[in-house]
Amino acid sequence: MSTSDISKDGASKSKCDDDVCEEIGKLQNMSTADDKDNASICANCGKEGAKNICNKCKEVKYCNAACKKKHRHKHKKDCEEHVRHAAELHDEKLFKEPPSNEDCPICFIRLPTLRPTGSKYKLCCGKVICCGCYFAPIYDNQGNMVDEDKQNQCPFCRVLAPKSGEVNERLNKRLKLGDAIAIHNVGCYYRGATYGYPQDDTKALQLWHRAGELGYSEAYVCIGYAYSNGKGVEIDEKKADYYYEIAAMRGNVKARCNLGNNEARAGNFERALKHYMIAVRGGYTGSLDTIREMYTNGHAAKADYTKALQLYQKYLGEIKSTQRDEAAAADEKYRYY
Repeated sequence: MSTSDISKDGASKSKCDDDVCEEIGKLQNMSTADDKDNASICANCGKEGAKNICNKCKEVKYCNAACKKKHRHKHKKDCEEHVRHAAELHDEKLFKEPPSNEDCPICFIRLPTLRPTGSKYKLCCGKVICCGCYFAPIYDNQGNMVDEDKQNQCPFCRVLAPKSGEVNERLNKRLKLGDAIAIHNVGCYYRGATYGYPQDDTKALQLWHRAGELGYSEAYVCIGYAYSNGKGVEIDEKKADYYYEIAAMRGNVKARCNLGNNEARAGNFERALKHYMIAVRGGYTGSLDTIREMYTNGHAAKADYTKALQLYQKYLGEIKSTQRDEAAAADEKYRYY
């Protein structure tokens, strides 16, 4: 069973659900210890108990709207500086080189970026196995190929593939163990009403939030997709970008490409190009094609496209193996690049 490519506002009480804009502000807040001590003091009149926060910089508080208005001309310059500084810090984190994919637990070669064609998730042990190791024949400790029955076992834990009645049992075990991929997959099943699960967007979003909190970036792509397309929630592009950014900073190339597309649509081609370059470095061919189109249309230089080609070739070198090539040659579904 492989991870679905389907991209919550449900009953989940994750703090990032309550007010995404406020959470971004908290992440960007560079207040000092002294600032925290004076957090409840009105910036205009100096009274304590101020709760009306500046909507732009979120650095100062006021007693009420009247105090905020009186202090506006004094605060304007500092406010703009706070906003600029916060934006710079945010971009520094956003465009930082993300972590690369993990290695296959068997051959120790970097896993292909996109599944399920390049790798396989195993319900028995919760491991993601590359196509080369999944397709390869199994040998005993004497170097002899084992019989056909034993070929139908997990390359990592050697457990036989589940029979039809055992799939849900194994899935439930993975869920109880807090397996992020299994939780994400069940969310996809609820979204698509597949594998006997009823259609339930709220449940899907709950599960994706849980999987994301456990470290699976693809779950945040699904949440971003839900907000971008109004699947179970109201359309909210700011929230969609928020979740795409979380996924992108964790190395998800689909989320990174989505951010690039949004910037390109807004005419911010320089920022779009940065996103696409990172996605290409992670092996996303769609971003490579987009950079070629940008070069053709005059929105990127020849040197940019050349760099993108070099980054993609580097990625291919990191994931290539003779065993994976053999698997791809034997069956197109094992194509990994």
